[in-house]
Amino acid sequence: MSFKLKRRLGAFAAAGAYLAASPSLADAPATPVSQVVVSAAPQPAASSLPRSTFADGASGSSDTADLLGLDSEAAGGFSSRPVIHGLGDERINILVDGTPVALACPNHMNPPLSYTDPQTVRQATVIAGISPVSLGGDSLGGTIVIDTQGPQFSDTSTMTLSGEASANYRSNGDGAGGSLAATLASDRLSLAYAGSVARSGDYRGGGSDGLVRSTEYETTDQTLALAAKTQAGQFDLRVGLQDAPYEAFPNAFMDMTLNRSWNVAGGWLQDFGWGEAKIRFDWRDTLHKMNFLADKGGDANGGMPMDNRTRSGGVLAETDVRVSATQVLRLGGEVRGETLTDNWPAVPGNMTEGPESFLNMNHGVRTRLGAFAEWEAAWNSQLSTVLGVRGDRVWMNAGQVHDYAPGMSVVDDMAAAAFNATDRGRRDDHFDFAALARWRPAEHASFDLGISQKTRSPSLYERYAWAQSAMSQMNGWFGDGNGYVGNLNLKPEVAETVSGSAELTGGSVHPWTLKANPWFTRVRDFIGADQIGMLGGMPMGGMGGMGMGMGGPFVLLQFANHRAELYGADLSGSVRLWNSASLGKLELSGSASTTRGTDLDTRVPLYHIMPPKGRLKLDHSLGPWGSRLEVVAVARKDRVDITREEPETGGYTLVNLGTAYSRRRFKLEGGIDNLFDTAWTPPLGGLSLGDYAATGMVRPLPGRGRSINVGLSASF
Repeated sequence: MSFKLKRRLGAFAAAGAYLAASPSLADAPATPVSQVVVSAAPQPAASSLPRSTFADGASGSSDTADLLGLDSEAAGGFSSRPVIHGLGDERINILVDGTPVALACPNHMNPPLSYTDPQTVRQATVIAGISPVSLGGDSLGGTIVIDTQGPQFSDTSTMTLSGEASANYRSNGDGAGGSLAATLASDRLSLAYAGSVARSGDYRGGGSDGLVRSTEYETTDQTLALAAKTQAGQFDLRVGLQDAPYEAFPNAFMDMTLNRSWNVAGGWLQDFGWGEAKIRFDWRDTLHKMNFLADKGGDANGGMPMDNRTRSGGVLAETDVRVSATQVLRLGGEVRGETLTDNWPAVPGNMTEGPESFLNMNHGVRTRLGAFAEWEAAWNSQLSTVLGVRGDRVWMNAGQVHDYAPGMSVVDDMAAAAFNATDRGRRDDHFDFAALARWRPAEHASFDLGISQKTRSPSLYERYAWAQSAMSQMNGWFGDGNGYVGNLNLKPEVAETVSGSAELTGGSVHPWTLKANPWFTRVRDFIGADQIGMLGGMPMGGMGGMGMGMGGPFVLLQFANHRAELYGADLSGSVRLWNSASLGKLELSGSASTTRGTDLDTRVPLYHIMPPKGRLKLDHSLGPWGSRLEVVAVARKDRVDITREEPETGGYTLVNLGTAYSRRRFKLEGGIDNLFDTAWTPPLGGLSLGDYAATGMVRPLPGRGRSINVGLSASF
């Protein structure tokens, strides 16, 4: 990560932490690239999560999204999708080592955070409120910036070797993982390697829920990074590879049978005295395959193979001009593009899946060109502001499509013919702005206020998914089993948001903090869904021991522009209960949040809105020991989207325990998640389609039961 962007994100998080969007120049102790530091830049709702959050959490989960403290939509074992203030998936701006990641699956099985592993995440910033325009466009919600384990520079000219190795195990699902990170560095040169592996079988639900089918996975991630500091600037280059041979999806009809993705990213950064300039580039090539794994009846008969190939990349150029010692003008431009072909090969001897392939997306193309200007200023010791504007243009197109064979499905024959006869080229224009202010009238009080307009164009699948038979159920990433049809006439979503926060601190012997963050968002042309039909049963080869197949009690939906409104509030606080040499330190922290979302056109609640929830945690430390007791409570979800037949879920309370012992360079930790083996249902979990494939019974996805977790790490 570059020092410059570390400074910016840390300021926005109001935590003074240095985070960044460049992958390989992290933690450099050499002379700072920039002397412009606008102190306490405003950000109504931002938090910085340190390395310990992910290192400690890796024994309990292989999913980075699980450890961010956000709501998340359930998916595979390392592929859940975070939700910020009711907006999730592609509506959130997610940067992995400074790089956006294009989705390469009609079920969104490989979201950006699936390319990270908690074992190798070094730091994260979550902006749950209004994001500065310089961090990216084409999104509505907050921003998540993930910094994985990358190269670090030392403070001497001598090459030094440092690193960390870890291993973990969890009883529920027989899950295990391990990682290795090593860096060879001087004050001018850095060479780093980071690798991780994780696997798990099907997990067991709480109480009497029993085995939850289609929850197994395996994945391997590796990264090699080189960075150098020269008189011409700082240069870095990173190459990464993910090889995931399988990942089952309990709330989808399909499973992932391969995700092989390699990427290269790099850049240049230089200080010119008047300011600094940088250029970043990235490229990713992903081969993604789907079919049925064993829980859904996968066998040697071929099943229903689906092959997806996506290539994406981009270039960002930016300069920060020092207007004064306390003001900086940030100017930049960006171009990004992706191509996607989604082809479902014919299965020899299968009358319903041949003789030709099913062409779900033929060379879909999405290109975005953007530019921004942002002014960051500290007017005095009490008041600071950030003002920014951004413009983007998005071009999209896709080629002609076809069914497995003419006459196989009259519905899809007609849909393909209509799709092919239409001019499919589209162009969207975006105009975004963000204005934020922070006021600190006293040492122990600060107030933030922000307003923004953000725009997102439809994805390739939202515009170009064309099938209207049961095949449409392959084009949904919502965990509901329904079929989804694209809409060539979709307009971009435009979200207008007002967000604020008030933070108070106090105490000396017993320091405490209290923060409240109310927010309101209205979205014009929100991409919702209209029900256009029902889906009858359609047996698919290999799908379920009872021959159930797709179709069934599900509906056919088409993406459509609606009006939507979301509002809510977050509350958090902490207090130190005691701190003594004999008894150690004990701290109590807690948080609570509520979100309400409504489709203003249909007057129906928006899909996948989290009910009110709260969390209390006791942390105790004494010498090398550290322990925690955590209680999570979630209310009943009875506001559901009847258009998508979203199920209601009951309220629940979970208790988690953990302890760790550190000595010199070693750390041993253990914990019990869901201590009382409570049966619970994730409100954003969707339906347990893996169980449906085997039994024909539809039920909400059960949550994980009790799990005993252990982890061991060593640094060198």
